Parts: sequence; structure tokens; C-alpha cells
Amino acid sequence: MYTILGATGNIGKKIVETLAAKGEKVRMVARSADRLRPLVGKNTEAFAGDILDTEFLTRAFTGADAVFTLIPPNYGTGNFLSYADKVGESIAKALQAAKITQVVNLSSVGGDLPSGTGPITGLHRQEERLNRIKGLNVLHLRAAYFMENLLGSIELIKTKGINGSAVRGDLSMPMIATRDIAAFAAEHLMKRDRVGTSVAYLLGPRNLTLTEATTIIGITIGRPDLQYATFPYADAEKGLIAAGLSPDMSRIYVEMSRAFNEGRITVKREDGVSTPTTLDEFCATVFVPAYAQKKAA
Repeated sequence: MYTILGATGNIGKKIVETLAAKGEKVRMVARSADRLRPLVGKNTEAFAGDILDTEFLTRAFTGADAVFTLIPPNYGTGNFLSYADKVGESIAKALQAAKITQVVNLSSVGGDLPSGTGPITGLHRQEERLNRIKGLNVLHLRAAYFMENLLGSIELIKTKGINGSAVRGDLSMPMIATRDIAAFAAEHLMKRDRVGTSVAYLLGPRNLTLTEATTIIGITIGRPDLQYATFPYADAEKGLIAAGLSPDMSRIYVEMSRAFNEGRITVKREDGVSTPTTLDEFCATVFVPAYAQKKAA
């Protein structure tokens, strides 16, 4: 049996579906019982509760052969790193109390850096926290830029006719579909073959700039002239706040963008795993339906 945190999210839900399709028993953990309910089936059971409740997490972990962990996003928090530390401590204590020995943990490229990387700093701290647990075999997935992040540009494309962010348009970086992260995670949860602590960089099939990605998006949605704009940091921060993020979340997202722009977050492709889903495929199967739905709405 496997316990999956964030079971209603992009990655967690796909892990659940993969494991259940293979006949594995899955315990799904998320805050919302309503969102978990449609996922309950022959091989899946729902555990709805607060991830900060260590006793609840201990019950969710107890009896699991392996656990998938992550720090869930919290766009409204007034202090993300404090929130991430509290969540991380709750997860670590529950893993120890439930005597779990195998974990696959979602981290990020840049997870090796102790500071200056925005929300990734919280993931670094969690890596270190899990690494200190005696007897725990943990695989940290340092995943690249999610293709799903591009879905956040739909409103900007619709209203302003451009794509853009604080990240440089000419910055070449890996992009990966969350379906590929989920497939890799599910495979290694089932293998349970890790000894000690290890890291896997998940990088997508090739590097792309956001300018190149915008061209692919534009062609796919029938707007081949779509352009990418790099926003000044201050304007990007104001835009994120206007979109509903807390001031702290907006600030640290811009800090992360700056870390990418200045080359502090880097990874060599030869040091990572190249996954199969191309951006063209992602746009056709995920971006276009989401864009069409938003346009209709």
C-alpha cells in the first residue's frame, strides 16, 4: 500500500491513477474530502485532513510500504518559508512515528541551494530534514520548470495578447510535463529500491526558452504572432499580487525568477533524466483544451 500526499494535485492525482491501474492499493491524502471523493475506487481510499496535523499524517502513513511527499503550494500564506517549515516538520515527524522506510519526495532544480531561490529554499530545507531521519531511504525528485506553469499565462494571453513573466525570454531551461514526473515517481515508489538518500533530476525531453515556448503555444492556439515579454521584477510582483497571490508569495516567486535569470539555478542535462512528453504534445493535449475552456467562459 502506498500513501500519496497532494493526491488531488497535478502530480499526486496522476501517481494515484498510475498505481491504482496496476492494482496497487493507494491511500490518498488531501485537505478536501469533496475533491478526493471522485477518486475513491476499488484500489483507492481517501484520507482528508490537515497536513499540519501530525497525528492525522501518522495515521495516513501507518502501514504504507512507501510514501510520496511534497510541500503543497499555499498562494495566500503571509510567510511561505515559515509555512513550508511547519509542513515539513509535520511530515518528518509523521514518517518517523509511522516507521516509514521508503519515500519519494518532490523537490526542484535548485534544491541543492540553501537560500536565494524563493520557494525552492523551502524544498531545500525539506530535503535536509528528510535526510536527517535515521533509517529513511529517500529519493528527492529535483524536477525542472513545469509545463503546467504555462497555463497561468492564459488570462494574460486572452486580455493582453502576449505571454510574459519575470523570467528572461532568452533563458534556455528544461521544461517537463507533470505526467512524466508522476510516472517516474510511481515507478520508484513501486520499486522501493533506494538505500540512503539520493537525487534524480527530471528535465523533460529538451531545453527551451520561454520565447520558443510562446511561439509553440501561439501556433497551437492559432495565434502564430504571439510574443513573449520579460517583465521588470517590480511589475511582475505587482502583477502576481493583482492575480491573488499574497505579497510574500509574490516576492519570493520573483526571487526565484531572479535566481534563474542570474544563472544560480542550473543543471546539466547529462546529469538528469530526459522524460518523453514534448511541449508540442503538452500544448495539444493540455494547453489548448484549457485555453478553449477559458475562452468560452
